Amino acid sequence: MKLYSAPRAPNPRRVAMFLAEKGITDVELLSFDLLQGQQRSAGYLQKNPFGRVPALELDDGRILTETRAICSWLEGYVPEPNLMGEGYDERAFIEMADRRVELYLLQGIADCARHTHPALAPLEQPQFPEFGAAQGERMRVTARWLDQQLAQQPYIAGQRYTIADITAFCALEFGRGLLKFRPGDEAMPHLQAWRDRIAARPGAQAAY
Repeated sequence: MKLYSAPRAPNPRRVAMFLAEKGITDVELLSFDLLQGQQRSAGYLQKNPFGRVPALELDDGRILTETRAICSWLEGYVPEPNLMGEGYDERAFIEMADRRVELYLLQGIADCARHTHPALAPLEQPQFPEFGAAQGERMRVTARWLDQQLAQQPYIAGQRYTIADITAFCALEFGRGLLKFRPGDEAMPHLQAWRDRIAARPGAQAAY
């Protein structure tokens, strides 16, 4: 199998962390320089017409795109450790938590960075700085909510480590690098402590 990826981009990193947590090593990593537009080459567009990463090329030649779909396939490919839920009830609540952090934290951080950071101008033309700044404030609303949640439970979806923790961690790391967003500096001690705990996991370190 081949994984088309990009260093430091949050969605590819989500898949890389998922692979690391699963202990899956039979995947060839092919990295693109997004700022140079390598993901829009003619050869890659034949595989993924949207020109986005990540994408997983299976051994039979099929291409699977979209982070959550890739992780769902990998969960079935290597079922343990379970990261997406056992049974319909737990799966639903883990998916809810994962989608919340994806839509309200990760997307807000990504929109803020893409529209306010000069280095990302090649990815977002035109940039709308006011929109980006507004998204930065919106994602902080979600971050403060997460801080309150983590005062009551050890992980994003509840009592154990799941894909929701991977998504939230990759979101915070993207914001940490480009936006200098550190929850502990903004009166979110529980979110900061959770981030530091996840950063110490072998899966987080292997996927960087």
